[in-house]
Amino acid sequence: MFQTLMITFREGLEAFLIIAISLIYLTQTNRRELITAVRSGVAVALVLSAVLGVVLARIGALSSNWQGMLALFAAASVIYCTLHMMKMGKFMKKEITNGFNKASAQSSGRVWIVAFLFSVLMVGREGIETATMIASLASQAESSHMAIGAVIGVALAGLLAWAWVKFGRRVNLQRFFQLTAVFMVVFAFQLVFYAFHEFTEAGSLPLVDNAYWHIATEPWGPEGEYGQWFSYSLGILPLGWLIYAYVADRKIESARQPA
Repeated sequence: MFQTLMITFREGLEAFLIIAISLIYLTQTNRRELITAVRSGVAVALVLSAVLGVVLARIGALSSNWQGMLALFAAASVIYCTLHMMKMGKFMKKEITNGFNKASAQSSGRVWIVAFLFSVLMVGREGIETATMIASLASQAESSHMAIGAVIGVALAGLLAWAWVKFGRRVNLQRFFQLTAVFMVVFAFQLVFYAFHEFTEAGSLPLVDNAYWHIATEPWGPEGEYGQWFSYSLGILPLGWLIYAYVADRKIESARQPA
């Protein structure tokens, strides 16, 4: 549940911010005719992401080998989206405005289509990452708990995105993305370990005793004794980092104040 909440929270916030920045920019530049292109693009991206998630979840449920490959694919998605946001998060607004400026430079017959495709790409990128990660979790957790976590995560993402639009720079998005990066890195390690466990169950790893390592890694699986503590660390480590960052920021502010 917690993993799903954090995934939908982070990826949902990115998607909400993309939509908010796009609509605000088009309104401010008097390009309201492209707002329908954005809305249509968002709808198509969400549908495609949902379909992909269902397909990947069913593929992953076919065998241990498929579950292991899906987990590795999800881990790669986690690392990619984390590095992407650390590198490009501060340029998100520029990337979006440049995209719509290029769309507006097209002929009148193509401008709507280009803006539509741009919206599908921007939001779909987040949707694909989310679908992949949640599909990998589908074989490890109860669907009811995942659904609850997903709803809470989306609601929190929407609330934070609204606060960013309403209050602007008072919401420190850079700090948020740094915080969730800690979770994402730990989550990626968990996915890789889960993939190893599933591959040994299928007996598909060369040069190792698959039966031995499958039994040895069982306590570290999602439902194992140590695996559950590993899941708890997904929340504990980011929280510890947040406390440390808060104390460090306060020290910096205190040092800047005149004596």
